[in-house]
Amino acid sequence: MTIRGRDGAFPDVRWGSSDSSGARVLQRLAATRPGSATIRSLVPVDRWLLRRSGGRYTILGPFGSPVLLLTTTGARSGQLRTTPLIYLHDGDGILLAGSNFGQERHPAWSTNLLVHREATVAIGGVDFPVTATLLQGDARAAAWQQFASAAAPYRAYVLRTDRMIRVFRLARRDMA
Repeated sequence: MTIRGRDGAFPDVRWGSSDSSGARVLQRLAATRPGSATIRSLVPVDRWLLRRSGGRYTILGPFGSPVLLLTTTGARSGQLRTTPLIYLHDGDGILLAGSNFGQERHPAWSTNLLVHREATVAIGGVDFPVTATLLQGDARAAAWQQFASAAAPYRAYVLRTDRMIRVFRLARRDMA
């Protein structure tokens, strides 16, 4: 497992390689509807593994996918909700795409961030308080292009839905 980072930036935590033959096979599988359904069915297992390991291990880890645990406050319930998500680095912030595997509905975590911008992410066993910003216009388009370039499934997800996939940028916030 590799952990890299600098002061003020989120660490880059992953093991395996996103360029491996296994990662390429997983991406081709994830770009299909049956593959997306299979991966979606593994989310509860991944959530359990990530929680048990404090965000250090994920079922996608051996394939080089950077995964974090996002804890949001429920938009209606006010209860804490934790979701494993793939993320991308963006300078001193991170990007999240509400692709929901190309389903017609936005993922609940993205609605939670619209209502409660403050959240927490766990990366490599370290918790970071964050503030989310919904990207729009050119900023959203540029961020989405990063996801589409990083992994083939994102290019497939956008073709499966008529909704605009939400993209968020998370910035670290100080605990005062």
